[in-house]
Amino acid sequence: MARRLGYLFFDTGAMYRALTWLALRRGLDPEDEEAVGRLAAETVMEVSPPPPGSRDPQGSEHCRVRVDGEDATPHLTAPEVEASVSLVSRVPAVRREMVRMQRRLAQRGPTVMAGRDIGTTVLPDADLKVYLDASREERARRRRQQLALAGAAPSFESVLADLEKRDAIDSSRSVSPLRPAADAVIIKTDGLSLEEVVERVLSLVEARA
Repeated sequence: MARRLGYLFFDTGAMYRALTWLALRRGLDPEDEEAVGRLAAETVMEVSPPPPGSRDPQGSEHCRVRVDGEDATPHLTAPEVEASVSLVSRVPAVRREMVRMQRRLAQRGPTVMAGRDIGTTVLPDADLKVYLDASREERARRRRQQLALAGAAPSFESVLADLEKRDAIDSSRSVSPLRPAADAVIIKTDGLSLEEVVERVLSLVEARA
């Protein structure tokens, strides 16, 4: 979408993953809300859009994220980060810091911003809000394919269980729970290719131009 429109792209999930990686690297307990919140407030985070054509071994494009001078980008999809990112991202102090930074990023210019609370919390006045949805089974299938590209071979059942656990944490957190904005356009993506999803969103952009 960003490439087609000539916009900046920021995946806010990369920011939470980078902080999670830093917390684990420093030996913090992801469930220690006070320690993790303090880390978020003290950490210097630098975020830049992904270089054109850059993809990780799983085929995903991530923002480049440096935390306290260290490049966290190669570690964003590490298994230990996957297991703890929802625990870190549910901490209210963490979310406050991230929202502040994300709003500042959006001021750099026309932006496509992806994340689980962009339309509801980060950019409630965005020109267009799109909530991409799919069944859990479809999302687990896609995720398993991504992991296979990186050389991992988890079972479908384990990927589905991890996804359901993360959804439960993100949907029940006290701050910015996972839900579509009231004025978001919901697109069910089961059975759609990436290009088909992009075309549907582009049509929404063109309709509002």
